[in-house]
Amino acid sequence: MSNTNPPETATVDQRPGETPPPEVPPHLRGGKRRDGKQSGCMPWALGFAVLFAMFLVWKLPSFKAQAELGSAYAARVGCSCRYVEGRSLESCQTDFEPGMEMVSLSEDAATRTITGSVPLLASRSARYAGASGCLINPAN
Repeated sequence: MSNTNPPETATVDQRPGETPPPEVPPHLRGGKRRDGKQSGCMPWALGFAVLFAMFLVWKLPSFKAQAELGSAYAARVGCSCRYVEGRSLESCQTDFEPGMEMVSLSEDAATRTITGSVPLLASRSARYAGASGCLINPAN
């Protein structure tokens, strides 16, 4: 009986003395997955989009109400500043409260009306009424 091991056979890709390349796990090999699961960021992006849409539907009435209030306030303050104090419309915008950066003012000099608006959400006007000061026009 002999205690010697049989000699190792060398393969074409591997030479004697070299280590074999590491095996690549199946999920990293590329190609199509066969287990039916989706991968990548598309499910996450879709889920985030659905949650964001639900948030907008839930909060849109609140956003619109705040925009309506802010535009009415801006119109009233802008009208008083422009026609009672006699300042320019640009200087009147410095009187806004913090957080009103999206509200813009426009003027109709013929009717002495100042309009405050928040893009795509709300727009309100106030007109100068002489001794009564500035009055906010009713909402349409």
